[in-house]
Amino acid sequence: MADNAKRKDKRRMVLKKGESQRKDGSYDYRWTTRDGKRHSIYAKTLQELREKEEEVTNDQYEGIRIEGNTATINDIFEMWCNLKRGLKDNTFQNYKYTYNLNVKPRFGRMLVKKVRKSDVKRFYNSLVDDKNLSAATIDGIHTVLHQVFDLAVDDHYIRSNPCDNVLRELKQSHVFKTEKRRGLTRQEQDLFLDYLKKSEKYRHWYPIFAVMIGSGLRVGEVTGLRWCDIDLEDGLIHVNHTLVYYKHEVNGCYFNIHTPKTEAGRRSVPMLDFVKEAFLEEKRRQEEEGTKCLVRVDGYTDFVFINRFGMLQHQSTLNKAIRRITRDCNDAVLRKNPNAKVLLPHFSCHSLRHTFTTRMCEAGVNVKVIQDTLGHADISTTLNIYADVTKDLKKAEFEGLDKWFAKSMGQKNGDKNTGPETGDREEGDS
Repeated sequence: MADNAKRKDKRRMVLKKGESQRKDGSYDYRWTTRDGKRHSIYAKTLQELREKEEEVTNDQYEGIRIEGNTATINDIFEMWCNLKRGLKDNTFQNYKYTYNLNVKPRFGRMLVKKVRKSDVKRFYNSLVDDKNLSAATIDGIHTVLHQVFDLAVDDHYIRSNPCDNVLRELKQSHVFKTEKRRGLTRQEQDLFLDYLKKSEKYRHWYPIFAVMIGSGLRVGEVTGLRWCDIDLEDGLIHVNHTLVYYKHEVNGCYFNIHTPKTEAGRRSVPMLDFVKEAFLEEKRRQEEEGTKCLVRVDGYTDFVFINRFGMLQHQSTLNKAIRRITRDCNDAVLRKNPNAKVLLPHFSCHSLRHTFTTRMCEAGVNVKVIQDTLGHADISTTLNIYADVTKDLKKAEFEGLDKWFAKSMGQKNGDKNTGPETGDREEGDS
């Protein structure tokens, strides 16, 4: 009698507690969690349903939250945004902007519990192949996603982080290939600055780019300089804040003043002679044109580098200017000499900071002084740059040494062909 009382499906298969078959032949399983909430799952076959039941049982045993069945990556990201602390606001806003632009529309809609390592790999590959994103951008996306999935693990939505080791594996398989960052060579630097000095069209850009090349300041540090930060008498540039430019879909475009990320960023940089002259030239130009700073940011005003409208400069504007200058400079060089060997490469504002670092390494400046001047909190950052630059310098020096040896050996071979020198030889000479 007990067996006859058990519920069965249309195929006479005995159903377990909580299982039932629908009119269309599919199956569902219902259960109640400790908080009194009712839940259910569905499947086309009884076998598929029981596989899902086993997963539910395992989740309950391991403390995995049932909300994980409906929570998306975007849901966990919103939780991460609400809980994240310790980031500079501009860094945090950039993370959110990059996520909303690249992750949220499609990948972010996936259920967090369904994401596998292969899904993350495919997503990263699509960012490279379809969107042509740089390795640096994908690094930023990975930083956020890894922390989002870490939060999902910590809060028992999932068992493990599907982002673990994914980026490293992709880099090892040469998915991301980036050119080694380099500064301008001495010839390229001279070409760039000389062209600016002689160009009526671009002369007004000379001071800011000369200061960047001659001080190694970051873009936000240069654009944020005020005249009170410049000590022309003692020849010092006092760096104590950064100008940050936001360009977001929701909040629009605006500036903020931020303190340096680390204490090492707060520093005084000695002025080279041509840097001091560049500041003086900018001051004269603004006085002659009657240009005055008309903007105030978080109480800061009287900025050094402003446009003809008295407004601030920012990285995007400067990089666009560099592209135009590079184009016109190279055109001018090639008109004079179609076979010219020295042309300006594709470069950005940050390349000028690297240019300054390269010049210091070439001059044999102590690596600790380089670290302090650049404002690196971690000397390993300085050492990595130093190692790259000195490696290239060593290679160039040995190429010169190789030519010297070749010339020297050639001369010796030539001496042998001319025979022994004339003159008496004493007995026993060899």
